Amino acid sequence: MATDLIRIVSRSSPMALAQVERVRAELAALHPGIRTEVVPVTTSGDRWMGDLAKLGGKGAFTKEVDAALLAGVADLAVHCMKDIPADRPLPEGTVFAGYMARDDVRDAVIHPGGLTLDELPAGARIGTSSVRRAAQLALSHPELECVPMRGNANRRLEKLHAGEADALVLAVSGLERIDRMDVVTQVLPVETMCPPIGAGVLGLQCREDDTDLIDLVSGLGHAPTWRETAAERMFLHVLQGHCNSPIAGFAEHGADGELSLRGRVFSPDGKQVLEAREDAGRLDPATLGMSVAVSLLRQGARELIDTIPH
Repeated sequence: MATDLIRIVSRSSPMALAQVERVRAELAALHPGIRTEVVPVTTSGDRWMGDLAKLGGKGAFTKEVDAALLAGVADLAVHCMKDIPADRPLPEGTVFAGYMARDDVRDAVIHPGGLTLDELPAGARIGTSSVRRAAQLALSHPELECVPMRGNANRRLEKLHAGEADALVLAVSGLERIDRMDVVTQVLPVETMCPPIGAGVLGLQCREDDTDLIDLVSGLGHAPTWRETAAERMFLHVLQGHCNSPIAGFAEHGADGELSLRGRVFSPDGKQVLEAREDAGRLDPATLGMSVAVSLLRQGARELIDTIPH
């Protein structure tokens, strides 16, 4: 390693900075002589509180981070993989050196009075701007109303307590990272709320010519998480969904070590649900992802996705 300092670029939200602290702690444990510093950036997705589709979708959370990496202002980027589009390649000249061990993939309900989804009265307003969550809530709890709500988790909690919604649905992994599991009323099973692609996974992105750093940080990678993420991202890539597509899915390793992938595509109103699940068997993770996507395409996923405005 040519330098003993690694500059880590990150979004400047509390959750993003908490994620960087995890990386810094694990790097310090693995390589005690290495120093790290944080290069915070505010992305267009963080600044914009409207419909993400108008900014070009999830890439709005990554382009400033990518630019800092490519310009040499930073050496390493830490990303939530659920925010990394799978329908386009990574910026040329960059690569993921590893994915850290996966956190909880589930979503949680937050209600100030401690009510679960089943206990909420008809017409209760659920704050979320996720089309994936809205479609599944329309399917499982059609009597509830989803109201658009953007902003980081702390900001959404403030909006909840200001009365802008009656309850929230947020990712368990994010609440754990900012140490706010105290607000959780109910953790939803994946059967009720299938997670987004890349849920709970932190990716470590480097310039591809920075081989010393890639070797250094790849030690933080977790092989089972790499396999799960590879399957999920190929699944999403083949489906070519856009940011208004209610697509959900997750890969997991069973007790026998076998990799499986479950994928779902919904209509925004939750009335159409396409689902497929396969075990990898002899398939590599990417081929598993492709196979599950093709199964959904055979069921009409392309037509369903293409009818959704974006």
